[in-house]
Amino acid sequence: MRIITANVNGIRSAAKKGFFQWLQSTGADFICLQEIKAQLDDLSQDLIAQNNYSSFFHCAQKKGYSGTGVYSKHQPQEVVTGFGVPEFDDEGRYTALRFGKLWVISVYFPSGSSSEDRQEAKFRFLKAFLPHLQSLQMQGFEIALCGDINIAHQEIDLKNWKGNIKNSGFLPEERAWMSHLFDSEGFVDVYRKIDPVATDTCYTWWSQRGQAYNNNVGWRIDYQITTPGLAKFAKHQQVYKTERFSDHAPLIIDYDCELAEFSA
Repeated sequence: MRIITANVNGIRSAAKKGFFQWLQSTGADFICLQEIKAQLDDLSQDLIAQNNYSSFFHCAQKKGYSGTGVYSKHQPQEVVTGFGVPEFDDEGRYTALRFGKLWVISVYFPSGSSSEDRQEAKFRFLKAFLPHLQSLQMQGFEIALCGDINIAHQEIDLKNWKGNIKNSGFLPEERAWMSHLFDSEGFVDVYRKIDPVATDTCYTWWSQRGQAYNNNVGWRIDYQITTPGLAKFAKHQQVYKTERFSDHAPLIIDYDCELAEFSA
């Protein structure tokens, strides 16, 4: 089972850069997208109906902003958009598909870098989202949480960590939230399970300022975070950089299991 997560920074922009031609070559079961920056009415039929994939989207009320989606080769038993918090549901930050006892979720955490108000919104999101994950886990579901988390967890997850300790995305409170998710709640950072020590090759986002991409001054802020029952099957990861579709790179994880193993 192959899962891809990608912040496309505008689905129509990524399409013009060849994203969907690449997608068709990947053999992925699920492609979780963030920051689609589109309303359903903006999407052409060829974007909605990709060969062999069904598509599901959660668009922001604000045009040209945020939004998530999932392309799936498999028909879900349940589709949920939003996790019950209007402030963030209005921003289209959550698309979830259920297959038996497995939830495949595309999520787009807020960025706090633009202002103090947005950082406070990010903290509100973290506070509200944790109980939602806890609830799903307590109900016995396996979870594949895929998306742009907008947090680099450890010092090895960004190039210039010393210069970013006081910046959104690497604040102690944000990193502590991630540590709690992994250490206390039992969720697994799948990339780090497969490769605990990678540095320069782990980055998934580069600032558009200066020569950040060319100099690989990056951050690892795109994740696949799973429950232990799914994480044990994770066998291979790749940050895809052969082509560039946005300021983020797709993260590909292969799991040595079949979707049928999670049937209820």
